[in-house]
Amino acid sequence: MSPHRQVQRDLTTYDTEWIMTRAVTITGTRSTGHHGLKSYAELFAHYLAPFAGEETRFYIGGAKGIDSLSLLWLAGNTHAQITIVVPGTIHQQPPEAQQAITRSRDRITDVVELHAAELGSPAYHARNRWMVDHSDMVIGFPLIGPQGTAGTWQTLNYGAEQGKPHLIVPV
Repeated sequence: MSPHRQVQRDLTTYDTEWIMTRAVTITGTRSTGHHGLKSYAELFAHYLAPFAGEETRFYIGGAKGIDSLSLLWLAGNTHAQITIVVPGTIHQQPPEAQQAITRSRDRITDVVELHAAELGSPAYHARNRWMVDHSDMVIGFPLIGPQGTAGTWQTLNYGAEQGKPHLIVPV
C-alpha cells in the first residue's frame, strides 16, 4: 500500500459553507483628513473589492475614519455582509460614525454591542480582538510611517499572532 494514499469523500453542507464563507476584519486609522474621499474609494476598490463577495462578512469597528469610510463604501458598492462591532453601544459612538451606520442601516447584517463599562483603550482593544477572533483575515489601513502602538497595528499584530493572513495598506 502506498504511504500517500488519496482519500475521496463527498463534501458536506458544512464543508461547502466553510469554503464559501469568508470573514474579514477591517481596521484603520481614525485620522483620514489627509486624503479625499475619492482616494479612499480607490483604495477600497483595489483592496476590499477582491474579497467582497456575497458570501463575505466584514467586521467593522463602527468608529470614525476608516471604519466609517469603509462601511459606506462596502454598503454602496458590494453585496457583502456587514457586521458593526462597538465596544459599548452604537449611541456611544462619535456622531460621524453614527451617521455612517444610519445611512447604511439597510445594508448592515448585524450590530454587536459589547457593552464595555468604560470606553477606554482596553475596551477598544477587546473589541478589536473580538473581531479578529471571528475572522479569517485582517485588512488594515494604518497611517503611513513606522509601525506604532496604535489600535490598527495592535489589531494587525494580534491577527498575525493568531496565524491569520493580514493585508497592510498604508494611508
